[in-house]
Amino acid sequence: MKVSIIGTGYVGLVSGTCFAEIGLDVTCIDIDEQKINNLKKGIIPIYEPGLSEMVQQNISKGRLHFSTSIAETIQHCDVIFSAVGTPPGADGSADLQQVKAVAKEIGKHMNNYILVVTKSTVPVGTAQKVKEVIRKELEKRKVTFDFDVASNPEFLKEGDAINDFLKPDRIVLGVETDKAKDLLMRLYKPFTLNGHPIICMDIPSAEMTKYAANAMLALRISFINEVANLCEIVGADINMVRNGIGSDPRIGTRFIYPGIGYGGSCFPKDVKALIKKGEEHQYPMKILQAVETVNDEQKYILFKKAQHYFKDLKGKRCAIWGLSFKPETDDVRDAPSLVIIDKLLQAGATVVAYDPIAEKEAKKIVGDKVTYASDMYSTLKNADCLFLLTEWKEFRCPDIDKMKKYMKNPVIFDGRNIFDKNELKQSGFTYYCIGKKNS
Repeated sequence: MKVSIIGTGYVGLVSGTCFAEIGLDVTCIDIDEQKINNLKKGIIPIYEPGLSEMVQQNISKGRLHFSTSIAETIQHCDVIFSAVGTPPGADGSADLQQVKAVAKEIGKHMNNYILVVTKSTVPVGTAQKVKEVIRKELEKRKVTFDFDVASNPEFLKEGDAINDFLKPDRIVLGVETDKAKDLLMRLYKPFTLNGHPIICMDIPSAEMTKYAANAMLALRISFINEVANLCEIVGADINMVRNGIGSDPRIGTRFIYPGIGYGGSCFPKDVKALIKKGEEHQYPMKILQAVETVNDEQKYILFKKAQHYFKDLKGKRCAIWGLSFKPETDDVRDAPSLVIIDKLLQAGATVVAYDPIAEKEAKKIVGDKVTYASDMYSTLKNADCLFLLTEWKEFRCPDIDKMKKYMKNPVIFDGRNIFDKNELKQSGFTYYCIGKKNS
């Protein structure tokens, strides 16, 4: 079976590479010529553990190809995935321009049956729009070819995407015909050998499943952060509360870690899109509106703690550990770090930041407004405080004596609750974290 993936962003590149890894002949397509030329050389545009090596390996084995032409590749493939971006529009709704552009190109160039699968996160009703665009293009050409449209939402975690694709919790397929179902079942059979389930449903339900999943996870994050904030006020410890509720199998411990809010490419835009979809149908998504409000406010919480401690941040030298929205990725989209840096700069502080992977991406947004350090300890020289914003592994067990030696003022604002409060206090640090009484 030959597969084409249109879009070489995070979802498209991971999906195409993993399909090639199980032996399929895969072509990844993108209109960005520079990106395609780099990919042909094994140079990938994103950071994802293990992906670069897997791309190079499958190129060398002749299973993974890259192209800028839909017209050339569509003639020889059985299934074509649309994995282009669906960024939020000005009103919060998903922008489907790229999705429709892909459908138009498919309609212009298809010359036999093809299964078109939407892999991008798209609102309910998108598959129908894709179908209409393809039909219109076929009508313009005055030709008739059978085709199917299906939905196959992705559930990849940045930082563990390869494992998620090769060993999925579940595979969701939204289909309308037996032919489309059979093709996708054949395609995904190698991923089910260890019992991973394939869940077939109608297309609107599949489209909604992706949004509902991300919205539920976002809800858990905002819920635990709101409880954490109340814990600080009443004198409870959110870590103990988390253990207490997480031991209930109906709740579990995943996605109930207190912190400084969610970010990244998925949760913010998907929550907004689902809220917007509700508005379009005169059904306000009240819980998700609250989830978004809580998350927006949570990103400011460490800044408020610093403001309370220093009274005046003007002239203070603030060190930052971590810029990406989570560890094991270079993604800084909607990252809490950007909000905190912006507020510190507005308050007149000087910012020195370090991230093992995300510096390049952060520079595209922040530019030279901050100083970037070459290692975690360099940021601490003459620092008035440290903000821990991303829980990279190298930050978990730092040399506390070295930290205190470098810092002008031993104060830590821990946005991920990874440090031991008692150990730091014994070493003379003032320590602020999320969801429990500060020292």
